[in-house]
Amino acid sequence: MIIYNLFPLLAGDVRDWTPHLARAAEMRFDWIFVNPVQQPGFSGSLYSIKDYFDFNPLIVAGANPPERASHFRRMAAEAEKLGLKLMMDLVANHCAIDSQLTKDHPAWFAHQDGKIAHPFCLQDKKKVVWKDLAQFDHKTGRDPEGLYQYLLKVVEHLVDLGIKGFRCDAAYQVPESFWRRLIGETKSRHDDIVFLAETLGCSPIETAQTAQAGFEFIFNSSKWWDFRSPWLIDQYNLTREFAKSVSFPESHDTLRLAEEVNGNVDAIKQRYLFSALFSAGVMIPTGFEHGFGKPLHVVKTRPADWEKTEINLTGFIRAMNTVKLENPVFQEDAPTDILRADNPEVLFMRKSSPHSPEQALLILNRDVFNQQHFSADNLYDNLHTPGPLRDVSPEYPLDFISRPFQYDLRPGQGIVLVTGKS
Repeated sequence: MIIYNLFPLLAGDVRDWTPHLARAAEMRFDWIFVNPVQQPGFSGSLYSIKDYFDFNPLIVAGANPPERASHFRRMAAEAEKLGLKLMMDLVANHCAIDSQLTKDHPAWFAHQDGKIAHPFCLQDKKKVVWKDLAQFDHKTGRDPEGLYQYLLKVVEHLVDLGIKGFRCDAAYQVPESFWRRLIGETKSRHDDIVFLAETLGCSPIETAQTAQAGFEFIFNSSKWWDFRSPWLIDQYNLTREFAKSVSFPESHDTLRLAEEVNGNVDAIKQRYLFSALFSAGVMIPTGFEHGFGKPLHVVKTRPADWEKTEINLTGFIRAMNTVKLENPVFQEDAPTDILRADNPEVLFMRKSSPHSPEQALLILNRDVFNQQHFSADNLYDNLHTPGPLRDVSPEYPLDFISRPFQYDLRPGQGIVLVTGKS
């Protein structure tokens, strides 16, 4: 999955999405992920859904629900013409506290001190409570079947609108039995629907357990890797047999990468290259391709926040996505090893497909400010099985792999080598 997160509050009304869809298709993305477009509660947060069967007027305008649904379906059809599938968040662990559901179906919710409970999290050892949300109770509620059937109807409604995939928000907070049943029933009716589990913030064991509920994909934590510590490869190896994973250099929940690296284009390219190659899936949000610096906000972002920058990475991203699309080893969570490099500022990594003879070597300059030298007596010695190597790098590809190999890597540059005939 090569996913472009079209952030709806930045894109505006769905009738204005065609240029965004076309840009994503030109960069060779094959999925469009859209954050919730349903009607929000009083807070205005995209993730505080008041009515699952109507739309946020900031995103889908229209005189009535049928007209609004028609606008959305027209956009979905346009995406399909461009070769793009639509994915949307499925928020199944809470709804807006001012939703009519809290009055009509109080048995669906967790309670505390006689009142419907709000979900919370711990940040820096402090309890943060989201008072605009009402916590569904899938475990001990008095009507779990009613809640399940309602959310199954939500899924069917979204499929009818043209949705082909679901990113399940905070999936680990919902019982595995719920997901196993929902995914199974949905796929029995629509075998082309894909489910992704959003599991960031939980332990690798919790991630693995959630993945086994039937999800095809989970999201990994490669964004925070320092290219040195062993933890990412350890986590990756723990979960890759249960589900494929999606990498991202930034998301709607993080700071913008361009802001973090002070606009260093080499650093932005480096992170996208690694994200695209590390796992089966990759995702970026709207504006990454132009180095946007303003964080996306689930309440406050508006189309007026579109930024004018001097950065244009659309060509690089297209080239990187082409590398991913044309080489099967980059379309799976393949066994991955960190190899010894002669320069500590260079990451030397091997990926080996378990389903084909294809192998890949990545030589990546960790340093985004300076050139770094890399040498190896014989790169072919690092392959499990012998075979020709070809350079498929998105920039500065080599016509010949010399023995011994010597190269001065530009700041942040990655050399991508794969086995097989050109």
